[in-house]
Amino acid sequence: MPTAEVRRAMRAQDRRRFLPPEVAGDHRRDAPLPIGHGQTNSQPSTVADMMTLLEPFPGMRVLDVGSGSGWTSAILGELGGPGSAVYAVELVPELVERSRAALTQPWVRVHQARPGVLGLPEYGPFDRILVSAMGEALPQELVDQLAEGGVMVAPWRDVMHRVRRTSGELEVTDHGGYRFVPLRHTQF
Repeated sequence: MPTAEVRRAMRAQDRRRFLPPEVAGDHRRDAPLPIGHGQTNSQPSTVADMMTLLEPFPGMRVLDVGSGSGWTSAILGELGGPGSAVYAVELVPELVERSRAALTQPWVRVHQARPGVLGLPEYGPFDRILVSAMGEALPQELVDQLAEGGVMVAPWRDVMHRVRRTSGELEVTDHGGYRFVPLRHTQF
């Protein structure tokens, strides 16, 4: 169940601003909406679940992998506040530009993904990592970017997982079945 803080942050960052005009009228639907290039803006209930599992906090350094439209990045920016640093990374250049135009928080920055590189290792480590695309297995490249005490929420093999790094060990828990677009390391 989403926290009151997550619900407030999601209301503060209007989904319509991050959607193409042809689907913006459907912004209240609890469904993934197409944003072009084979990508989607995740359904609000899924985003709320992921944000709650992530346990965001003010001032966090967070990586948003597969940021797509930029909506989840804006929500993370809302939850972290101006003292936070939100690093969004997206593979599709047109979505990078569109999300940069939609974002209003200067502490949220969208980066173009580099082919063959998952995440933004040069900016790590991160307190929180959110992955909004389905992988085949635990993404070790992202685990390597997770700070001590950090939390990553990522789907792989059709299940949402929460990964916490504590004393160099990983605690991985499962949180139900979900569907996402595939996690890609290279341009399609």
